[in-house]
Amino acid sequence: MQKTFLYFILLSYSFCFAQPQKPSSAEIYNKLEKLNFLGTALYIAAHPDDENTRLISFLSNDVKARTGYLSLTRGDGGQNLIGLELRELLGVIRTQELIEARKVDGGEQFFSRANDFGFSKVPNETLQIWDKEKVLQDMVWVIRKFRPDIIINRFDHRTPGSTHGHHTSSAMLTQEAYTLAADANYEPEQLKFTKVWQPKRVMFNVSWWFFGGKDKFDKADKSKYINLQTGVYYPTLGVSNQEIAALSRSKHKSQGFGSTGVRGDDMEYLEIIKGETPKDKQNLFEGIDTSWNRVKGGKAIGEAITTILKNYDFKNPAASVPALVKVYSEIGKIEDEYWKELKQQEIKEIIAGCSGLYIEAVAETQSATPGNSLKIKWEAINRSSVPMTLNTIALLPENRTIEVKADLGNNISNENTIDAIVPLKTAYTSPYWLTEKGDAGMYKVSDLQKIGRPDIIREMKVAFYINIEGTSIPFERTIVYKYNDPVAGEVYQPFDVIPAVTTHIINRVQLFKDNKSQFTSVVIRAGKDNCEGSLKLELPDGWKVSPVSIPFNLSAKGSEITVTFEVTPPSAPSEITVRSIATIDGKEFDRDQIIINYPHIVSQQVLLPSIAKFTKADLKIKGQNIAYIMGAGDNIPESLKQMGYDVTLLTPNDITTETLKNYDAVVVGIRAYNVLDALAFKQNILFDYVENGGNMVVQYNTTGSLVTQNIAPYTLRISRDRVTEENAKVTFLDPENPVLNYPNKITDNDFKGWVQEQGLYYPDEWAKEFTPIFKSCDKGEETKKGGLLVAKYGKGYYIYTGLSFFRELPEGVSGAYRLMANLIAVGR
Repeated sequence: MQKTFLYFILLSYSFCFAQPQKPSSAEIYNKLEKLNFLGTALYIAAHPDDENTRLISFLSNDVKARTGYLSLTRGDGGQNLIGLELRELLGVIRTQELIEARKVDGGEQFFSRANDFGFSKVPNETLQIWDKEKVLQDMVWVIRKFRPDIIINRFDHRTPGSTHGHHTSSAMLTQEAYTLAADANYEPEQLKFTKVWQPKRVMFNVSWWFFGGKDKFDKADKSKYINLQTGVYYPTLGVSNQEIAALSRSKHKSQGFGSTGVRGDDMEYLEIIKGETPKDKQNLFEGIDTSWNRVKGGKAIGEAITTILKNYDFKNPAASVPALVKVYSEIGKIEDEYWKELKQQEIKEIIAGCSGLYIEAVAETQSATPGNSLKIKWEAINRSSVPMTLNTIALLPENRTIEVKADLGNNISNENTIDAIVPLKTAYTSPYWLTEKGDAGMYKVSDLQKIGRPDIIREMKVAFYINIEGTSIPFERTIVYKYNDPVAGEVYQPFDVIPAVTTHIINRVQLFKDNKSQFTSVVIRAGKDNCEGSLKLELPDGWKVSPVSIPFNLSAKGSEITVTFEVTPPSAPSEITVRSIATIDGKEFDRDQIIINYPHIVSQQVLLPSIAKFTKADLKIKGQNIAYIMGAGDNIPESLKQMGYDVTLLTPNDITTETLKNYDAVVVGIRAYNVLDALAFKQNILFDYVENGGNMVVQYNTTGSLVTQNIAPYTLRISRDRVTEENAKVTFLDPENPVLNYPNKITDNDFKGWVQEQGLYYPDEWAKEFTPIFKSCDKGEETKKGGLLVAKYGKGYYIYTGLSFFRELPEGVSGAYRLMANLIAVGR
């Protein structure tokens, strides 16, 4: 079975939400050990999947340090191997993949406001597009809040141009942030909420990447580095450090980073960049007091935890609860707010784990609107002989307290229902970094307290105040929704706060090839009962819409209606953004509700402006029937349909000589030769199709893991060459070539307004039969001619292109439409 289609089978049944923690006895012991370690490490890199999960797992699970990963971006500029989401929606997926990875390896996750705008070759370009000062502010904020004793960089700040510009920038900025975090004159506003902080040392995590290959790295002198032995086996968990790291790494499914766990000796290499080199090369925290002695009044706490660890009964963890409650109270007396807050939260969950205390708050529905009433079912059960009393329950953010006074007897369930109100000022559930409009390089987040936080901020919570051993301990739980699925059983989902109404323009891009009017449909969905109002489309001057508005009346929450407008374009070419606005009782609603649902991450509600791109283009097409072989997934088939083609999706199994006779062109999707194993066995049929007069257009593939080296009928070598500047000047090498002239005359204007990048993974060697059509380059680099290659083969044509059509067509870039039409029309 082909890899891509296997993905879709796996994704066809999508649900995921974290159930309440139910740690095993061994996992509780692990948490106890971490409770007794007061040291913090921060790993810093540029993207999701840049982090070294082996080192993060080692620091968290072996050293027992509080370990974090600061990814400067959310990975918005990458490609998506599991679905069609790109840009900000891909960033939402990759954010969740990082959060899931940290759940596995024991780390914590942080981000800056930097936007992954796509591949950048040098840090100078990166820091021009990012707002360097704002990224620095975010890094300093995270360092001051997280207070790392040690910082580890994935990349080398001294080697600009040797890797992705984002990579080197992450290391360069770390050197500055290290100093600025300790400067009270830098960003004094932050100091209202935190304190200055100076890490003890900064290290560079050396890898074979930087030596040009594993063989060279094996031969290199590594004596100047810290040689850290990380090939650890954890007998209480039954897994090796590398096995944990592989499970964590495998959460990056959208990038295809599934990893196989290994066992045995393993080494990580670290170079000291700032601070003293530890004499004990296996102790990165040398010279740092990581015991409770580092906290005033903490010595007795450390001794008490040591005694609890010594006496811990794996068969009866509840025996530790009385002593743990005493430690909880003592931690509450220390002056250091950082360690008090952190360690009280840790010990609360250890107490719950030891006693088998299970508490949850479940909403009757999966969503509600601000101002709506809501029933919440709560459950509390103490599965130990330790006496407990549930005194009160507090609803947040209502701040309403309900008295319960229920004895939590051993293994006796207590449950009831609360009537709650979603406060009118409650924010809608959506990624906070997408709420305000950012720019090409940065997301906009106005609230300092939100910066760095990894996830959607969910305000609806319940706090359970439980008396244990004479001490009242608040256990806070986020409100969830759950139901029983006949196949999966108990399924948890997040509880979302939603607008009263959302709208969705069905065609995210609508193409107008002439002056004729077209119909545009909008789906209106009710977020509550009895939604009555009107809908309009907001267009700029020159475009006409009829009717001006359409009334709607939706009686039940979740119900939908589709309404249709007639839109007339102007006579001249034009690219515009249209907005859908619903009005209820004078209040406007302009959000589109997007649900991202994959089995390996928590289901995500994303509320974005309800907009679409309308493109009036001077476009002609020749040929009608197109076969599209989907590779890693893209939206190009929909774009081809908009252009006026009849498009059929073919799997490799569908490729036969007889089938291909029906098509004017065969278009092969992005990375098809990386992900479709069976395509290797269909090449002769495809090449025969071309030889007999067919037209085959192949889009970019990456250099690694090609299912066949014979992706073309002639010699063709794919490289890592790319042009990252989307508006890089294009020079036509063969101006009279039909590709540039029929049926549309291609000019420089057709390469204006492109998004993110012009092209990627261009071939750098090809047979003489290929004709390069144009050349272009990024500033300061040699020109590249491999972006579009055309070869006559028999009676037909084979075309290979690294141009980023998969980004341009779904964004409604008219020049990309015109050029794609010419590629399909070659030979006609």
